Parts: sequence; structure tokens; C-alpha cells
Amino acid sequence: MYGFLKVATAVPKVKVADCEYNAEQIITCVERAASKGVSLLVFPELSVTSYTCADLFNQPYFLSAAENSLSSIIASTMNFDVMFVVGMPVAVDGRLFNCAVAINRGKILCVVPKTYLPNYGEFYEARWFTSASVLGENVEIEFCGQKVSLGTKNIICCGDVKIGIEICEDLWVPIPPSSYSVVNGANVIVNLSASNDMVGKHEYLTSLVSQQSARTVSAYIYASCGYGESSTDLVFGGSSYIAENGSIIAQGERFDMNGTMTIADVDIEKLNSQRLHQKTFYLESGAESYNCISTVLRSDSDKFEVCRRFNPFPFIPNDDRSMAERCNEIFSIQINGFAQRYTAAYSKCAVIGISGGLDSTLALLVAVRTMDKLGLPRKNVLGVTMPGFGTTGRTYNNAINLMKALGVTIREISIKDACVQHFKDIDLPLTDRSVTYENGQARMRTLILMDLANKEGGLVVGTGDLSELALGWATYNGDHMSMYGVNASVPKTLVKYLVKWVALDGTDESAKPYLLDIVDTPISPELLPADEQGNIAQKTEDLVGPYELHDFYLYNFVRFGFGPKKLFFMAKSAFEGKYEDDVIKKWLKTFMRRFFNQQFKRSVLPDGPKVGSVSLSPRGDWRMPSDAQSRLWLSEAESL
Repeated sequence: MYGFLKVATAVPKVKVADCEYNAEQIITCVERAASKGVSLLVFPELSVTSYTCADLFNQPYFLSAAENSLSSIIASTMNFDVMFVVGMPVAVDGRLFNCAVAINRGKILCVVPKTYLPNYGEFYEARWFTSASVLGENVEIEFCGQKVSLGTKNIICCGDVKIGIEICEDLWVPIPPSSYSVVNGANVIVNLSASNDMVGKHEYLTSLVSQQSARTVSAYIYASCGYGESSTDLVFGGSSYIAENGSIIAQGERFDMNGTMTIADVDIEKLNSQRLHQKTFYLESGAESYNCISTVLRSDSDKFEVCRRFNPFPFIPNDDRSMAERCNEIFSIQINGFAQRYTAAYSKCAVIGISGGLDSTLALLVAVRTMDKLGLPRKNVLGVTMPGFGTTGRTYNNAINLMKALGVTIREISIKDACVQHFKDIDLPLTDRSVTYENGQARMRTLILMDLANKEGGLVVGTGDLSELALGWATYNGDHMSMYGVNASVPKTLVKYLVKWVALDGTDESAKPYLLDIVDTPISPELLPADEQGNIAQKTEDLVGPYELHDFYLYNFVRFGFGPKKLFFMAKSAFEGKYEDDVIKKWLKTFMRRFFNQQFKRSVLPDGPKVGSVSLSPRGDWRMPSDAQSRLWLSEAESL
């Protein structure tokens, strides 16, 4: 199922102390979840009895009735292909525990008691219940006619899915029990809760859930009781959340009088991939002995339908406010990184090749704002435009006008004569339009920039971006090389937003029209002559594919290690209606082939600041042999 696990929270309507009614509601929810393809379903705390029974919990008759109702639930759901966890009071040796009971196809897998009992403010749980801490290790009990393990050191193991359980207040303490579960392998945590609603509490609770899922690199499934609980002094809104590694991917409607069910697909493969990289939360030694309870989750993959959306632009925030904050943060990282390198190198100027395209524009903006930050004149930025055989009037004029508007030093050095002489020297016919013709121009421009930087005591600023590095869309020892690459961790889909954000921030109003026109200019290396109308003839995305597809592949391949099959599945969903399946497959194969074949360029990558969670620096995030083979990945891509 592409590494996804379909999970759900159920917050049924309850009646206080009416175990038979509550059992009927639970059975109905389990049946509904099974019909929706859910593998794991989580109910609220004490959902069999209701949470607000107070001193009724001290009634043996009531506890016996609750156990009978649970037996009825087990018998009625044994043919439903869904694991579920319900809340239940469990009496053992004269002590009462507030427990979560995990059930799968008629079998109780384990019973997990609550450790931290709130006994402050509106809560009086210690009046009725005993903390799990008195147990120490797991113990075996007979419950509902079955011998089961009672204790907090239980993990339910289902292949790659490993489930830990905690209850309500356990989440609110400095070291939640789930923290110990994850260092012992759990990657899914369920929390059965009874948290009353107050002003401001919802936001705080949301933060707690998301932070614990982030801290533990896990899926966190939280269900709290709702309508039907006693309103003598409290109101329970039925909060429910499904979080994945710090992000709330689904949450239920609060204050629903009929009960709710919230379903989401959590990406277990993504979580396990993250843990392969981020190992610090595992205990190096002294891990406690946890009981692994093996079971099987539903496996009808032919009926599986994903119920989550995939962001087609993973590098770009979804809303304008977040976009502005992200742009400001990235731009600040670029500026501070370049400021440090500029001063450390005792540079007298920054030398940048300005083409009138997006990447060199962003590098130029970083350079001028760096001079502003350092209190140096913008004239310290030496912008060099180097017209060649493919330069069009639009990009040339934008380059010149932008440099004038920003107040930098301008140099124009045509590469035509030098390239003609160079082609003669290596016996390349002037009518040749091969890769040598193209790369010769790129290397000539780099030669000029490097030598000019030596002459002026400057530092060559690289303009290439993260997407170009991934595809190897750069001339080796040409535009591939610089003395500091300020855009090295910025993907192409984000470069456009950064340039537009600067255009609209009001700092350089005279540059705004040129920046906006550059944003609208087709992406091109301009190494082949223009068409008969003088327009750009060589468009990058016609040659290597849409950057939005490649950035989608790049993010999910490098960040999470997803293979072609899963990338194809996700891309079809993310770009539904925009690209046909065969187009997605074509450029996926291109991505895989180029990513592996072009590693040698990344292995000698110049320094540059890391700005996001994906970087291809050989000194940091991505280290791969230059001769690594792509056969496994291409073979799977071909089979799609």
C-alpha cells in the first residue's frame, strides 16, 4: 500500500454509565471503519463506560457490566478487518486501572494502563484509579476470558508498523511514556484521551500533539471524548488529531452532537526513512525490555484508496503569509552566508555573471543586500553581462536595466569573438551546434569571471540552483563552478517566488518592473541562437522536463528515499488533471537517469549555504559515489 497506513479516530456519542449503549456505538464505529478500509481505529479514554462516571467506578457491579460489554464488542467485531483501541476500567488484585485495550479480530492484544493520573483542578482520577507505575513490569491477567499482557511496556508489531499506547495526561508530562515506546521501536502512537474544553486549550493541545509526533518522528493518533459526557462542571468537545512527524494531517470537528470519525493515511515508509537519517532519539544502550505483540493488519491492497493529498510544490508554502515568512528567512540565510564568506575572504568586490534569467537575478539580489547589511557600497558588486550567440534582446535589456536600477558596477564583455577563436583552436566548425558548442560558451563565461575576480581582488558568486544540481543541468567547470554558490540549496520552483517577493517588498522600487519581467521570462541557458523573431529558442523545460515535476521527485527522493513506484503514485495524485501518466513516467525516468549520472558534478560542488531540509552538498546532506548505478531505479520506473 505504498507504505501508507489508513488510521482513524472515532468519537462516538456516549451515555454516562450506560455500557450497553456505548458498546453499540463502538461496534457501529468499528463496522464503519472497516468499510472505509481503516487498519487502525482509536477511541477516547474510558469509552466503554464514559469518562465522567466518578464514584460509580468504585462499584464492582458496574465494572463487571463494563467487562461484559467489552466481551460483547469483541464478539461482534471479530469478523471486521480492523484493529481498534478502546478505553476501559480494569480491576486487578483490588486495584483499578484506567486502561486502553487493543483488539484485533476477536483477540485482545494487550491492555495498557495509564501512568500519570491528573489529580488537580477539575480532575480527581487518583480517587478511583491506580497508576501503572505500581506494576513495574508487564503482568499477565485474565480478562474477558482471555489471558493478556497488562502493562506499559507493550508494543504491537505489524511488520513495519509498530504501535505504542498512552492515555491522556501521559502526553502532558515532561517525558511521556510514548517517548520510551519510540526508543524501543514504536512508530505509531495512539492516545485515548478525555480532555475537557476551555478557552485557549485547543491550540495548546494541538501544539502538544504535533510536537510529540515531531520529537518522536512518529504518527500520533489522538481521540478525546465528546458529546454525552456529563456536563455537571465540564464540557468535552471531542477533539481528535492525526499527526505525522510534526504536521497535523487531519483533525475532527469539535462539539459534534452525533459523534465523529476522522480518517487519514499516515506514511510509515516516510517515518522509517526519517529515522534512518535521524537516529538521535534511539537509546544507544540500556533500552528497556518491551513486549512485542505480533499481529496482522488488513492487507487488501487492491481496495486501498489514498485519502490524503500530496503537495505538488513541497518546497513552497501553501498560503501567502507563510510564503512571505519563508522567503524572508531563506533570503536572510543567503545574505548572512555570503556576508561571512565575503568578509572571511577579504574580498574587494563580488563578481557575478548577469544573464537576465532567474538564477543570476536572485544571486545579484543577495549580493546587493549583503553589501547593504555590511554597510558597503553596492558598487562593490561587479555585474558582468556576457552576450553570446543565443542572447536575446529581452534578457540582455533586463540584465542591463536591472543592474542600473540596483546601482551596481556594470561590465559588458561579449564572448562571441573569444568563442569563435576557441572553436577554431579546437577545430570545431562554426556551424556545429553540439554540446561542445554550448559548453564552450558556458566555460568561456566562467573563465572571464574567474580571471576578472583575480584582477579585481573579488569573489565569484555562483548562480546555479538546487534543481540544476539535481539534474546536472550545468556545464562541468563552467557555470557549475564558482567561489561561493548562494543559490545551491534553493530549488527552481522557489527561485521564482523569491525574486517576485523581492520585487514586491518595496526596497528597490526602480528594479520592480525588470524583476517581474524576469519572473515571466522562459527558463533558458541561451546557448543556441534565437529564432527568426529574436525570441528564446532553447527552453530548458522542453529539454529536461518541467521543473515542478523534477522538484517534486527531488524532494521526496532525497528527503524520504521513496522509490519510483511510490513517486509515480504520488505524482499522479499531486498533478492530477495537469500531466498524463505517460508524461509523469517519462520525466521520472529522466530524473532518475540524470540524478545518478550527474553525481560527479555534485561531488566537487563549491561551498554554499544550506537553506532547507533538502541539500545536495557532498560535505553534508548527500554523499553518493559518482559511479553509483541507476539500474535498480530505472528498472522499476520502466515497469510502471
